[in-house]
Amino acid sequence: MAIATINPFTGLTEQEFAAHTDAEVDARIAAAQAAYETMRGTTYAQRAQWMRNAAQLLEDDVEHVARLITIEMGRPIKGARAEVLKSAKGLRYYADNAEQLLAPEQLADPSVVGASSAGTRYAPIGVILAVMPWNYPIWQVLRFAGPALMAGNAGLLKHASNVPQAALYLDTLFERGGFPVGAFHSLLIPASRVEGVLRDPRVKAATLTGSEPAGRSLASIAGSEVKHVVLELGGSDPFVVMPSADIDKAASVAVTARNQNNGQSCIAAKRFIVHTDVYDEFTRLFSERVAALSLGDPLDESTDVGPLATESGRDELEGQVADAVAKGAVVRVGGVVPDRDGWFYEPTVLEGITPEMRLHLEEAFGPVATVYRVANREEALALANGTTFGLSSAVWTNDAEEEDWFIRGLDAGAVFVNGMTASYPELPFGGVKDSGVGRELAAAGIREFCNLQTVWKG
Repeated sequence: MAIATINPFTGLTEQEFAAHTDAEVDARIAAAQAAYETMRGTTYAQRAQWMRNAAQLLEDDVEHVARLITIEMGRPIKGARAEVLKSAKGLRYYADNAEQLLAPEQLADPSVVGASSAGTRYAPIGVILAVMPWNYPIWQVLRFAGPALMAGNAGLLKHASNVPQAALYLDTLFERGGFPVGAFHSLLIPASRVEGVLRDPRVKAATLTGSEPAGRSLASIAGSEVKHVVLELGGSDPFVVMPSADIDKAASVAVTARNQNNGQSCIAAKRFIVHTDVYDEFTRLFSERVAALSLGDPLDESTDVGPLATESGRDELEGQVADAVAKGAVVRVGGVVPDRDGWFYEPTVLEGITPEMRLHLEEAFGPVATVYRVANREEALALANGTTFGLSSAVWTNDAEEEDWFIRGLDAGAVFVNGMTASYPELPFGGVKDSGVGRELAAAGIREFCNLQTVWKG
């Protein structure tokens, strides 16, 4: 894939960029290593001030960066703006909390290990490579960079090739905030050159958010080098609705949970599993509200759903729906590529999904929802867990015992009760099964790229 901004609303190439040469990549790795050597000697207070500066710069640039997001990957402008502001808030969270999250811990009675004092401390590990996707081109990166830099590490970003302007904006953000030159830089390189960077001995670990195949490839390379990885991969999140739920609210939230960011989110609700007693009401309300979504120019403030980020992604989604319809699925809403320029797909609701259909097992990365009817909670749970993915999940019920039952039974990295999945700096984020390993965000996330060092004093 060329490193280029191709506007998904028009299909036109806005700008192309030359890849960094091997010499340029080596210089950036060297700069990152030098920055790390400086960073590890700085205080939390100093790094926090630099991080707050970066957050303020990002907030000041909100309109410019939001427009970049929209032009590069088609996210409606109001959502793009919210992403930028959320990212600034996330940076401030780590500026305010990193020292506490990484505070040393002491044994209450060090004499049990024959010491005068003993405990653990968190130390940075060095240069971290981040391989990031296009769907949240600012937030995905900064939810890694904020904690990594506050821990004293340096970062290198290999961003998706269709969001180079976002990558170049982030390339200078932290340096502008006061961090040492090289503390965080972007590498404009194709995916084929990631292996060389990861095998460089100056790069100590890697994080990837993206597809399952990409995650497996990165993990294999890192494993051969005995380097730590954090992987946040695909998802096929269930959204379970039981009879005691507030059906009107569940249907409204379901529309956002499936269609925000044009349906291109790993943690979007994708499979709507509804108890038969409320199935007809939920599906009617859900379908009506999906049909009312505004499809159009993502720079228009009134647009709810814009084009998909890539033509290949739109074609993949079209193929998944066509396969389901050919095998008997029923289209309640949408199900077509609209007759217009741009890589659009109509927001869609499908019923009658069966195991032989691609949509039953594959992740649908776009505004396509599948609705399942179940007879009881046992069937709902079996269907929810009947996937290779396990990123997040949502359960709608006002029965306290039922809440606990689903929380205990769902194979997912998160369970949201009477709400939709979202990521917060204050809570760990990540999945199980083929949805990844490790965690981002909160205490667990900032500690992923630290050396948990035992300190014993006689």
